Amino acid sequence: MTTLQQTLNSIRPADQSLTASIQAHLDDLTKPQGSLGRLEEIAMRYALATATVKPKPGKCRIYCFAGDHGVADEGVSAFPKEVTPQMVFNMLAGGAAINVFARHAGAELKVVDMGVDYDFANAPNLLHHKVARGTANIATGPAMTKAQTIQALEVGIALATQAAGEGISLLGTGEMGIANTTPATALFAAYLGLKPATITGRGTGVDDTRLQHKINVIEKAIAFNKASLTDPLSILATLGGFEIAGIAGLVLGGAANRIPVVVDGFISTAGALAAIKLQPAAADYVFFSHLSEEAGHRVVMKALDIKPILELNMRLGEGTGGALAMTIIQASLKMLNEMATFSSAHVSGKEG
Repeated sequence: MTTLQQTLNSIRPADQSLTASIQAHLDDLTKPQGSLGRLEEIAMRYALATATVKPKPGKCRIYCFAGDHGVADEGVSAFPKEVTPQMVFNMLAGGAAINVFARHAGAELKVVDMGVDYDFANAPNLLHHKVARGTANIATGPAMTKAQTIQALEVGIALATQAAGEGISLLGTGEMGIANTTPATALFAAYLGLKPATITGRGTGVDDTRLQHKINVIEKAIAFNKASLTDPLSILATLGGFEIAGIAGLVLGGAANRIPVVVDGFISTAGALAAIKLQPAAADYVFFSHLSEEAGHRVVMKALDIKPILELNMRLGEGTGGALAMTIIQASLKMLNEMATFSSAHVSGKEG
């Protein structure tokens, strides 16, 4: 049995038996019941995922997965693919937005080469897990083989398992890959039955002409590969990317180890959706961090009946929204642990 299959088999839904105990504690905190709104909902979901009535804030880690895409050759991005390795080096040097926000959140950042079309040799602090130097062009065939897809998924699973052993209690996803909004959009269309024209965005900032071209490329990719879009793994292999599969694996590994995973924006959501399609119970361990400004994200979130934690009109990726949402999740856990209760503080509760 593969590591992937073992992981899928090991994931169980969050244990709902603690709901009453957690709610009782939330209701006993010195505030009107429900007055902290979604923070109480977030605390509840985290507590259920970790099977702990009062989970304490702990160490956070964000994995930013990087990979290139053959579909970039179709001219779907405003930037050349050389930007992918350049941004990886920027992250390793601490100069990217995700570095700033990870530091703000007190989260450790790990950058993972899943499939960048560049030889990083022994670049310090980079996690070397390259499956291949970029995917194939989805407009003319499958992005990855099934073996490559499983390899990428198992990298994410292994990283989550390692993080669990190192005491990490909250994981985050990020990505870097020129043209990766194109495979992400194709995945949403295939998994959710959405029309590419309704969910395709400008990504790195393409103009109207190139936006229509991007829509056409995605429609072509889905039509050309239609016979291969038969199950969740095949869809991921056919239309996805190495970094997207790595994100999916991290979500699955987090769920298997009962570590909640904070998912970033548009591309990371595609990875999380792939994980949930592979194992629906993984959804109990996912926090969707923010509503991306990328056009299709709102449509996707509505289709999944999800309200992300933040809405800041961001569309950068890298894990930036996830890092900011981590601060909200940590605040909700501090609420659970540090607020006095009516019973302990001898504060009178609501009358009548």
